[in-house]
Amino acid sequence: MVPDPALQDKIAACRLCADRFAASATAHEPRPVPWFRPGARVLVAGQAPGMRVHLAGRPFSDPSGVRLRDWMGVSPEEFYDRDRVAIVPMAFCFPGYDARGSDLPPPPLCAATWRQTVLDQVGPVALTLLVGGAAQGWHLPGRMGVTERVRGWREHAPAVFPLPHPSWRNTGWLKKNPWFEAELLPVLRARLREVLEAP
Repeated sequence: MVPDPALQDKIAACRLCADRFAASATAHEPRPVPWFRPGARVLVAGQAPGMRVHLAGRPFSDPSGVRLRDWMGVSPEEFYDRDRVAIVPMAFCFPGYDARGSDLPPPPLCAATWRQTVLDQVGPVALTLLVGGAAQGWHLPGRMGVTERVRGWREHAPAVFPLPHPSWRNTGWLKKNPWFEAELLPVLRARLREVLEAP
């Protein structure tokens, strides 16, 4: 595929979900946050930006990002190096909150419109991190839940690692599943070093 140098600008200008966001509890304007370049070595496939990312215009610029970078064992400089890491969520915009203050799910329209085109432009990657249920469901379709997919990480490594969402709301999950930090993360960090430091 011939790279489209204007693709990120086209995504940034997208307003397909303007009416949907206006009807949410936050009544916000779309602000897509694309972060990728052709030739990246690592794909971070996430859910959708939260409010802090919406305000900052930079992916994972929130406590979830701090935890994710800790899981990966990378510095902010490495994480935000678009030549090495592509951050491609299931939706590029903050979806808003529901009436109870919880994040709304990523609108499927975003992935249907942009996702495959973006992945084609990024090209083959050495390592894919599937962060959360929405990304896992798209890349590893099936009826499994997040815990089952993450527990079966060895079936997909070293090319793909399913991860829970790094939200601090998942602290209880981490305590109930100590194997995640004891077994999966050391392998993930070693693989990331291998991929990021390859010549």
